Amino acid sequence: MNRELEYMFVDCARVWIPDVEEVWKSAELTKDYKNGDLSLQLMLEDGTNLEHKLDPKTKNLPYLRNPDILVGENDLTALSYLHEPAVLHNLKVRFIDSKLIYTYCGIVLVAINPYETLPIYGTDIINAYSGQNMGDMDPHIFAVAEEAYKQMARDERNQSIIVSGESGAGKTVSAKYAMRYFATVSGSASEANVEEKVLASNPIMEAIGNAKTTRNDNSSRFGKYIEIGFDNRYRIIGANMRTYLLEKSRVVFQADEERNYHIFYQLCASSHLPEFKNLKLSKANDFLYTRQGRSPIIDGVDDTKELCTTRNAFSLLGINESYQMGLFQVLAAILHLGNVEIRDRDSDSSMIPPNNDHLTKFCELVGITYEDMAQWLCHRKLKTASETYIKTLPRLQATNARDALSKHIYAKLFNWIVEHVNKALVADIKQHSFIGVLDIYGFETFEINSFEQFCINYANEKLQQQFNMHVFKLEQEEYMKEQIPWTLIDFYDNQPCINLIEAKMGILDLLDEECRMPKGSDDSWAQKLYTHLKTCSLFEKPRMSNRAFIIQHFADKVEYQCEGFLEKNKDTVNEEQIKVLKASKFDLLVELFKDEGKATSPTGQAPGTGGRTRLSVKPDKSRDSSSKEHKKTVGCQFRNSLQMLMETLNATTPHYVRCIKPNDFKQAFSFDPMRAVQQLRACGVLETIRISAAGFPSRWTYQEFFSRYRVLMKQKDVLSDKKLTCRNVLEKLVQDQDKYQFGQTKIFFRAGQVAYLEKLRADKLRAACIRIQKTIRCWLARKKYMRMRDAAITIQRFTRGYQARCLAKFIRRTLAAIVIQKYQKMYVARKRYRQKQTAALAIQTILRAYMARQKYQALLREHKAVIIQKHARGWLARRWYKRCLSSIVYLQCCFRRMRARRELKKLKIEARSVEHFKKLNKGMENKIMQLQRKIDEQTKENKCVNEKLVGLENTYTTESERLRGELGRLRGVEEDARSKGNQVSCLLEELEKLRKELSTTQQEKKIIEDWVQTYKSEMEKMVSELKDQNGLLKKEKDDLNRLIQEQSQQMTEKMARAIAAETQQLETDLNEERSRYQNLLTEHLRLEEKYDDLKEHISKPGHRRTDSTHSSNESEYTYNSEFAESEEGSRAAEDLTRGMDTSLTLKLQKRLTELEQEKQSLRNELENKEEQFQRARARDESEFKKVRGAELEYESLKRQELESENKKLKHDLAEMRKSLLGGTAASAGAPGSPAYKVLLDQLNSSCEELEVRKEEVLILRSQLVSQKEAMQHKETMTEVAVHVEDISKLKDADELKQAYLGLKDTNRLLEHQLQTQRRNYDSEVESLRGELQNVKEENNRQQQLLAQNLQLPPEARIEASLQHEITRLTHENLEQVADDPTASREARVIILRRMVDLMEQLEKQDRTIRKLKKQLKVYSKRIGEMGAGQAEGQTSPGQMVDEPIHPVNIPRREKDFQGMLEYKKEDELKLVKNLILELKPRGVAVNLIPGLPAYILFMCLRHADYVNDDQKVRTLLTSTINSIKKILKKRGDDFETVSFWLANTCRFLHCLKQYSGDEVFMKQNTSRQNEHCLSNFDLTEYRSVISDLAIQIYQQLIKCMENILYPMIVSGMLEHETIQGVSGAKPTGLRKRTSSIADEGMNTLDSILRQLNAFHSTMCQHGTDPELIKQVVKQQFYFIGAVTLNNLLLRKDMCSWSKGMQIRYNVSQLEEWLRDKGLMNCGAKETLEPLIQAAQLLQVKKKTDEDAEAICSMCLALTTAQIVKVLNLYTPVNEFEERVSVSFIRTIQTRLRDRYGSPQLLMDTKIIYPITFPFNPSSLALETVQIPSSLNLAFLTRV
Repeated sequence: MNRELEYMFVDCARVWIPDVEEVWKSAELTKDYKNGDLSLQLMLEDGTNLEHKLDPKTKNLPYLRNPDILVGENDLTALSYLHEPAVLHNLKVRFIDSKLIYTYCGIVLVAINPYETLPIYGTDIINAYSGQNMGDMDPHIFAVAEEAYKQMARDERNQSIIVSGESGAGKTVSAKYAMRYFATVSGSASEANVEEKVLASNPIMEAIGNAKTTRNDNSSRFGKYIEIGFDNRYRIIGANMRTYLLEKSRVVFQADEERNYHIFYQLCASSHLPEFKNLKLSKANDFLYTRQGRSPIIDGVDDTKELCTTRNAFSLLGINESYQMGLFQVLAAILHLGNVEIRDRDSDSSMIPPNNDHLTKFCELVGITYEDMAQWLCHRKLKTASETYIKTLPRLQATNARDALSKHIYAKLFNWIVEHVNKALVADIKQHSFIGVLDIYGFETFEINSFEQFCINYANEKLQQQFNMHVFKLEQEEYMKEQIPWTLIDFYDNQPCINLIEAKMGILDLLDEECRMPKGSDDSWAQKLYTHLKTCSLFEKPRMSNRAFIIQHFADKVEYQCEGFLEKNKDTVNEEQIKVLKASKFDLLVELFKDEGKATSPTGQAPGTGGRTRLSVKPDKSRDSSSKEHKKTVGCQFRNSLQMLMETLNATTPHYVRCIKPNDFKQAFSFDPMRAVQQLRACGVLETIRISAAGFPSRWTYQEFFSRYRVLMKQKDVLSDKKLTCRNVLEKLVQDQDKYQFGQTKIFFRAGQVAYLEKLRADKLRAACIRIQKTIRCWLARKKYMRMRDAAITIQRFTRGYQARCLAKFIRRTLAAIVIQKYQKMYVARKRYRQKQTAALAIQTILRAYMARQKYQALLREHKAVIIQKHARGWLARRWYKRCLSSIVYLQCCFRRMRARRELKKLKIEARSVEHFKKLNKGMENKIMQLQRKIDEQTKENKCVNEKLVGLENTYTTESERLRGELGRLRGVEEDARSKGNQVSCLLEELEKLRKELSTTQQEKKIIEDWVQTYKSEMEKMVSELKDQNGLLKKEKDDLNRLIQEQSQQMTEKMARAIAAETQQLETDLNEERSRYQNLLTEHLRLEEKYDDLKEHISKPGHRRTDSTHSSNESEYTYNSEFAESEEGSRAAEDLTRGMDTSLTLKLQKRLTELEQEKQSLRNELENKEEQFQRARARDESEFKKVRGAELEYESLKRQELESENKKLKHDLAEMRKSLLGGTAASAGAPGSPAYKVLLDQLNSSCEELEVRKEEVLILRSQLVSQKEAMQHKETMTEVAVHVEDISKLKDADELKQAYLGLKDTNRLLEHQLQTQRRNYDSEVESLRGELQNVKEENNRQQQLLAQNLQLPPEARIEASLQHEITRLTHENLEQVADDPTASREARVIILRRMVDLMEQLEKQDRTIRKLKKQLKVYSKRIGEMGAGQAEGQTSPGQMVDEPIHPVNIPRREKDFQGMLEYKKEDELKLVKNLILELKPRGVAVNLIPGLPAYILFMCLRHADYVNDDQKVRTLLTSTINSIKKILKKRGDDFETVSFWLANTCRFLHCLKQYSGDEVFMKQNTSRQNEHCLSNFDLTEYRSVISDLAIQIYQQLIKCMENILYPMIVSGMLEHETIQGVSGAKPTGLRKRTSSIADEGMNTLDSILRQLNAFHSTMCQHGTDPELIKQVVKQQFYFIGAVTLNNLLLRKDMCSWSKGMQIRYNVSQLEEWLRDKGLMNCGAKETLEPLIQAAQLLQVKKKTDEDAEAICSMCLALTTAQIVKVLNLYTPVNEFEERVSVSFIRTIQTRLRDRYGSPQLLMDTKIIYPITFPFNPSSLALETVQIPSSLNLAFLTRV
């Protein structure tokens, strides 16, 4: 022991030390404790160091804190250290941090009042706790209620739920929720809504028994015990209520900040209502009894609405309006009585002023005389042995008498209401068992404690004694069951305190004795207490008072003031006042003061006994004398009723709920440790902890211990026997064997041992972690060292290389310097030599140049003189020529200007008109092309001119050479020429003339060259501008095309989105309508079942009932007839069972009719929705097509108009060019002339207009291209190619046009070839498909014929084969003739004749057969009449007929079946019985074809339709539907049966559609199947009836599957460890006890998968439609996910990281199952998304804001409440994990504040997705269906 203490009290160990404010404060050891130390060195959580002194006598060490993984446990007994600080801290953590108000403490449920409405009491929570073991779910009041309900059903023993706590702790609310749970899960045994009446009693009792106090706004001022009765099927049949110690003093007095009972304030708040005018009430502050507390209003409470609720509850319980108004009249009278003013007349008498208004109102309301009541309020009658006299009362006594009368009236009224509530809740059938709910006051201690607190604490002493004995008994039973040695546990026994109160000569006995004394008083009674009880250790006398006493209760010492004890115990009322009230004319008031047995029920019904003895609510009133009516004291009554209560509780199995008030200020989730500890001590929770701690509080199963502490074992310690392994390990770990015991199934540990083992485990894990860290750090350090070593070596290598490179560089530089020096010296020497050489050459050059210049200057002077002469003569000639030329040009310009002005004037007049504008722009493209041609022509002319100029230059050069030769020659003979003067002058003249001609020629050449150059540059510029504009046009065209395509795509996407949105909305509406319709079908089915149960209930043995299990959607006449039969059966039953109430039957029938009408309207609305959806879709498509067509037509017209205008512009441009070319001279059109500029301007304006038109044309063409692409891709490609060629034609020359035409021809040729090949390919494919289809049809036909032939007799087979061969040959011949129509017409005629002959022969044979049949019938009748049986050797008529006609008749009859079955009408019951009621699905599913019963029924229906027998059709369908309902009602819990009939019902529905004759359902039929369609009757209404039946079967199938899967889901998905060793077990506490756990084996995930496989294989064997299987699987997976998630949200022990991994693995296995079955696209995976996200939420990091953002973006399928709940429940399994901080949860809530979603915490497991039955036609031919003999349907005949 010392070793363990030294091991636990070490450095960093955490302990609890006492604190004045917080009760207990946490601290941490800063130094190890050693045995013998007198103090501990501690450090508080705020960092303060503290030395804690140990008690030198006891040397008790402080309490140790539990490990962090145990903090926040569901069960306090799961804590390793069981002591007060551990309990307080665990409750605080759960309440403040996790917002959990319920905690187990062994067998006690501790409930802390949150002072806030929490969403944990809805129907979904009730359904989640229903059927669960108590330890499996988080603590809840519903878990306690479920445990009581299960034990009642399992142990056949009555149960009690004891709810206690001080005022404001939430007792009433807890009791109310417990009763609500029973009312929800058990239902009612009748249609009287007993569960609603039980719940309706709560608002009544709260109104008359609850009031506002300083601690609670709705405090119960009385105790009550409600017994809820159940029948043998454990359904509520009634209830009974017992009340205890109503606080009557509150009627006349309230302390500050308190109120009277709620009912008074409700009446005052509703006084303005017309029905309350006669009560003459006003505001609450106007009455003495309601204004003393000065707090008439409760925040958040509307008293007017509360009164409406109270009145509705009265009405529901059968207290009619007249009685309600009577009750309110009495209550109003009490208020008026309190306002009656009593004045002093003298010191010994008093008086009431005459005509007192309030007393008058009181007397009017209660129906008594004013004088009598005024008399006896101020007087009292005294009786002696000899005489009677009247005594006046002083004002104080008269006021007390008035208040006593008010209290007495209210008490009588309270008892009357309780009595009649019990009468309304009484059961009319025998009660089998009951569950009692005790809502009683907790231990109370105030500054001034009186008689009420004394009685309350006395009751709590009795309850605490019973609680202690029960806890001790459970502990003893547990030890004996586990067969471990146990010693008597010492626990506090409060029997001495109880004896002090109730024993002989106890406090109550002395009080009653003093009350009997004539002059008894509180003081004398106090002296008797001091005298008789002074020896009792639990009784004390206060030092400073002689009118008080102190009792040591189990919770605390309480000092009681003796004042008022006698008066309250006597509870005396003036008898004369009672007599006045009994003489009242007000019937209800008289009834209040009658004996209990004479009271009448307000509902007019006598109370029934209910088959059991009811305990009395009131004290015994068997005495007749009214004078002794009030002799029994209140204390005696309370003691007797308390004794009866204890007897009842001891006869039941108790369940305890202790309510704790966390603070005195009613603040939400605020925890006051001091107040909590006081209540924990007072309610016995700490006593439970002490008893548990005295024994073995920690209990582990061997498997849990092995899983948790496997790390403490060595490999050699692990044996195959887990029990022996645990024993060996424990003996090594814990030396003291008294610290644990080995039971049969569990290991029991003393307090603190689990913490010791946890520390050993944590140390072992810590050491392992250190070793792992050491190894990893070593590996990291070595890796770092190796990386640094490699880096150092690399650096050295690179450094040495760098040094070597530097040395080599130095050597290379040295050698380079030597080479540079060599070359430098060489360069200097060469430079010096070259300078000298250059200087010499320069001198020579200068000298030679000087000589040459001198010679050149002489020659130049001579030449210049010649040139001057030449230019002077030329200038004179040119001046004369220019003067003449300018004159001529001026004359031409004047003349042309005159003509141009005339033309300009005419053009301006024309330009003002629109027609001119249009003409000007017509044919612009042709003009441009002509301009281009003109440019080309001018270019050619320029070439010609250039050639001429070249020729002239050559001629000129030749002439110049010649002239130079001549000149030389002339110079040579200059001397000769000088002699010839005349000859020289002539030559000079000729020479001068030639020079002039040459200069003139050169000038003309220069002018022509300049003009050509200018014209060429202008043309090039114009061409470049046209090319640029063409490029811009191309770019703009591409941009416009892209823009139009984008707009078209956006428009298409927009329309698609709009259509998709509208479609989705319509589908959503359709699903909602389907869901509503299917819910109505479910409700209708439930009402039908109730109706049948009611008929069975009211019918007697031997009474024949009419079957009324109809479907509500049958045809009207069928339903009406059978409804009339059901009404006749109901009337007969009513006659036989007179006195029974049939209003419920009529109500159900009316409800059925309403549901039928509503269902019919919903069906019509559903069909209208579908029709509207189809019409809307068709309308949208047609409108879209119309709009597109109109747009295309408009754009085509516009394009044509623009093209025509473009042609006109081109034509005008061509004409203008012709006029320019033909009308003017070449010189006038030269560039620079005025006429040319005018025309150029006009041409530019026309070009601009042309560009605008081009843009319009291109835009329209691009739009046409983009639109036609969406409609017809091939045509668009062709048009685009043409358009591209057209555009290129505008800017290219004739070569481009020819290339385009050639390309176009080529494309047309290729396209024609492609189309030809495609047509050939399509024709070949079509022919192959036709051949394949013919082969298939021929194969099917051969198979059918083969099957038919096998069924025929041998003789008929030969004839059928011949007939088939003839038909085949005829068909082949016809095909051959069709292939070559001109080949053989004669063959066709022969074949046709042959066919006619064959047909005639067949007709003759048929006539012969019919004739023989008639003869057979005639002969049969004759033989029957003649009695031919007398002759022995004579054959029967059948034999006589069979012999001659057998070879002919049988083959012809059995030759060709029509797929019908004939039966007689009297065989219909046999058909239904053998085919439906007695059919075993397993044999049919395995051995026969799927859906065989459906095919047989439909074939029978076809025959009834064929013979046009409407009665037969109706009765067959009705019998079929009713029989299916009957078999499903009988075997509805058998999945195989339900699945079988679901498949057959759907197949029957598909057959009705497939053979209905509707074209919609005949698209996939063969020609033979189309021949089998129904011909006479339209069964649309019956199709809807059978569809409704299929929906009902589907819903029943889902319920059946859910019932099978539900027990497997939690254990398989959550509890079972699929991945072994991931999650470690934790202590579970006492709640995981055997009384709540079944001994069945645990289900695993494999169990779920096997069950899913069984479901799937069964449905596949039954031939269920694949789409239907997908919907079933989707519903299955939704149920699995919803149940798993709901249990996860309600189980704190499951919210851990390891459990998240388990869940994700399990979900992956389910997904793998879907993948194996090919069901991944059925939507089942999506239903598991909430569960997947919850598992991910358990595993993600939960610390920073980034984590919060990631969680919010990840958990989209979870609601905010679910996310916060998971984070609050997250619990670390190991101490290495961290809890989720409160600040992080607040961050999540802030981020999810704007998220829209349902506030519901749990998923609704009752949701069933709307079911649809897609049409699935059958390929099976009806004529091939064979009926096996095992079905016993030999009476059916194939037709």
